[in-house]
Amino acid sequence: MAYTLPSLRLFNPSGSHLTFSSTKLSATLHAASFSNQTSRVTSNSMSQPAAMDSSTLSTPEVAPSPPDNANVVVQYVVLRRDLIDTWPLGSVVTQGCHASVSAVWSNKDDPVTIDYCSPDKIDSMHKVTLEVKGEPQIKNLSEKLKAGGIIHKLWIEEPENIPTCLATKPYPKSIVSSYFKKLKLCK
Repeated sequence: MAYTLPSLRLFNPSGSHLTFSSTKLSATLHAASFSNQTSRVTSNSMSQPAAMDSSTLSTPEVAPSPPDNANVVVQYVVLRRDLIDTWPLGSVVTQGCHASVSAVWSNKDDPVTIDYCSPDKIDSMHKVTLEVKGEPQIKNLSEKLKAGGIIHKLWIEEPENIPTCLATKPYPKSIVSSYFKKLKLCK
């Protein structure tokens, strides 16, 4: 099936745009068998796609296999427990968000980051949020990651010059998990 679009504008992060005229878009559609019943869609998680009632959709004979857990692409975010205990929770969460976005954006051209943020995976990102005791531990972890060649962002809150958290760029879990094995999940 092919569609011709009269004009298409694509925007890139720098704010400039590219204009194409008479762009042809081709797509192959594979339809699943649907019954005439109304499907019931349910979800227990905002981060997981909704599940469809199996009675309304016939599934293919061969289901895709789940990815090997060691090869799952993950972003690690590490927060300071001393700040969690003394700062408003929203402020600490915001610090983690800053570090996470900075690590992704700074590595936006990295093939693993591109895959992690791809449209078909954007709703199923994997993050692991861990904690360290305080400032010396977050600085020490940052140094270990640097020594190991693990790209990350140590977020420094300004103007106070306080290292609040860090986040790695997305990596296959098998490459980075050993750096975080001794840390506790943030709860």
